[in-house]
Amino acid sequence: MKKAMTTKKSGSKEGAAAGTPSQLIDTRIKELGDWRGEMLARVRALIKQADPEVVEEWKWRGVPVWEHAGIICTGETYKAVVKLTFAKGASLDDPSRLFNSSLEGNTRRAIDIHEGDKIDEKAFKTLVRAAVTLNVSKPARRKT
Repeated sequence: MKKAMTTKKSGSKEGAAAGTPSQLIDTRIKELGDWRGEMLARVRALIKQADPEVVEEWKWRGVPVWEHAGIICTGETYKAVVKLTFAKGASLDDPSRLFNSSLEGNTRRAIDIHEGDKIDEKAFKTLVRAAVTLNVSKPARRKT
C-alpha cells in the first residue's frame, strides 16, 4: 500500500523549497555535502532495502521520517552526528547493540553515528524490520 505524496513546504533553515517528502530528503542530502549527507543517504537506502513499502515523510521543520503503519525512525543531522531515533526503540530487541543514545527513555532509542563510524548493515536492516513488525502489530493510536 503506497501513500500518496503531497507537496509540502520545508521548514528547514536551508531553504523553503516545496516538493514531496522524498524530494526534500534528496535536497537535504545534497545540502549537507559532507559525510553526514553520505551517511543519511546510506541509511535511507538500507531502510528502503529492509522495507520496500516504507513511506518517507518530512516533519517537524525539516526532519526526514520513515514510516510503515507508524513511525519507524527519524533521521536528524547535527554538526557532529547523524541521529536515527526509533520511535518504539525501547520495545525492540537489539542484540547487536546498535542503540547507543536515548537509552534511558521508556519509548524511544537512538543510534548516533559519528564521522568515520561504520554501521552493521545486516543488524540495522533487522532492526528496521523489527520496528515495522511492531508497528503493524500495534497500529499507532490516532487522535480523534
